[in-house]
Amino acid sequence: MHNVQLGIWLFLASEVMLFGALFAAYLLLRVGAADPWPPGATILDLPLGLLATFVLILSNVTMVAGWSALLRQRLALYRPALGLTVALAATFLALQGAAYSDAFGRGLYPSTSTFFALYFTLTGLTAVHVLGGALMILYLWASGPGFWKRAPQQLLHRVEASGLFWHFVGLVWIFLFPLLYLI
Repeated sequence: MHNVQLGIWLFLASEVMLFGALFAAYLLLRVGAADPWPPGATILDLPLGLLATFVLILSNVTMVAGWSALLRQRLALYRPALGLTVALAATFLALQGAAYSDAFGRGLYPSTSTFFALYFTLTGLTAVHVLGGALMILYLWASGPGFWKRAPQQLLHRVEASGLFWHFVGLVWIFLFPLLYLI
């Protein structure tokens, strides 16, 4: 195991604790709620949430394609795959912005209810992670060709680490979507 792998796994462990605590808070507040918990599908835009989920899953596929292309030393495929990953991340953020706009337009704010306080906290934190990951992938996309000439193994390790982070973000959303929208 090299230093980059060790670093990203330690970072992901801290992220698991952060999101684990938030998921636990959600469950405890939901179970202990005095008023009936609103079904997310009736108050949130379910098709928009489904589309955002599909886009984020697709971005995980393109991230793997970029890493795989780099592993096979096919730089011509690496850059389009990472560029598409960044574009899909931007699409996810735009969809999340549309979901927020829809909620605000209907007078639904974090102060509206415990459900919406948790909804905005969990989805907002995920959006911040998507933005951070997209910026990291954008950097690797932009610096990839020059980096590849100087230190190909280091670039491969960094793309692998950013891919692990990206998959973690996708995994969080896979758990978050049914919790907020379906259950």
